[in-house]
Amino acid sequence: MDGDDPARVVRETNYATWRRQGGWAPLLVTRAEGSTFWDGEGRPYLDFASQLIATNLGHGNAAVQAAISAQAHELAYAAPGFATRARAHLSEALSGVLPAGVDRYFFSTSGTEANEAALKIARVATGRSKVLSRYRSYHGATAASISVTGDVRRRMVEHLQKVPGTVFSPDCYCYRCPFGLTYPSCGIACAEYVDYQITHEGDVAAMIVEPVVGTNGVIVPVPEYLPRIREITKKHGVLLIADEVMTGWGRTGRWFAVDHWGVVPDLLTTAKGITGAQIPLGLTATTSAIHESFERRYFPHGHTYEAHPLTLAPATAAIGEYRRLGLLEKSRKDGVYLLQRLREIQDRHPSVGDVRGLGLFAAVELVRNRKTRQPFNTPEEKVAGLPLVADAVVQAMQKEGVFTFAWVSHLLIAPPLIITREELDRGLEVLDRALSVADSKVLADP
Repeated sequence: MDGDDPARVVRETNYATWRRQGGWAPLLVTRAEGSTFWDGEGRPYLDFASQLIATNLGHGNAAVQAAISAQAHELAYAAPGFATRARAHLSEALSGVLPAGVDRYFFSTSGTEANEAALKIARVATGRSKVLSRYRSYHGATAASISVTGDVRRRMVEHLQKVPGTVFSPDCYCYRCPFGLTYPSCGIACAEYVDYQITHEGDVAAMIVEPVVGTNGVIVPVPEYLPRIREITKKHGVLLIADEVMTGWGRTGRWFAVDHWGVVPDLLTTAKGITGAQIPLGLTATTSAIHESFERRYFPHGHTYEAHPLTLAPATAAIGEYRRLGLLEKSRKDGVYLLQRLREIQDRHPSVGDVRGLGLFAAVELVRNRKTRQPFNTPEEKVAGLPLVADAVVQAMQKEGVFTFAWVSHLLIAPPLIITREELDRGLEVLDRALSVADSKVLADP
């Protein structure tokens, strides 16, 4: 290896995810602490996106690091057929944070794997094949999880690896209502249509939802939506899968986003913040009823790293840190402040069509024209590798030492939950200035 240019070595030998390979120029990251990381030249960056909505505890949490080290010395690996202290401790800790009744656990190493397991469990447990998902969704990169992904990443590969049986439902996206209606006079048509779909589709095993849509826009549903979806799925005997890979672990101000609406799913999947992203861990949690359905039925899933002790011990430590630092309440309070500030910024920038969020999880949707709500770019343009306005705003922020990321025509704002108010203000000031890049491309009202 050419030790004085590791970024070049990575660029020339690795794949870059979710993009064309040409033109990739990864930034070398050498260290990180709290809400900040540093590049190879020693320049600091405020992490305004928790990397990929993952480092909820901030970078380098000492308690999580100590748990990793201690577990490595005690027992670094055991096959999944064995019990370990790390497995027992985390299982007990989870019972105090997951929705009541979701109390049987299957461990993996990513959110994608957690959803893959949930989809298989739901189909086998019910004996049915179809799964309802939504168009503005992302659930993972493997065969079943990409098949229930609504966004453009599915379309690129579904002719090669699609698992049959996915039916897509409308989104609860009031800014761009798929029915052209207005809340609350809409009667929550996006939820009621799910009742119609299940009735006429038949053979539906489950519905999978991100309680708050993640990468595809931090879309927060209206208060009636998720409770109504829960009523509809129960009525039809359809399992409800809550994908909380991004929205779990205090991100929205509760342990899990479903807690905001008092909804208890049949299966809940999560990853990322479960260890503060300091080590890979995914979780598929189910009700006891689902687990009991496999008492005399073969459970057709597993892998070598299931319940890997080195991944479980830091999760127990992370749960303790969320509590010790009071991060759920902090996320709620800071989230109110964040949304208030984003609305003030929206008033100053004609390129901002909508801002929305819950807890420290927010999106800024950019538009070419506020009146028509025309977005600057399309998913097809992203796939084609064309320049995107949202990416240009991100680049302008990065030049000022603030990192966040964009997806097609919106920015995601999701800093570590430990962020200070001073750091939050600094990131928002940089965002305010960077939005001039988008403002310069706004079209005049017709």
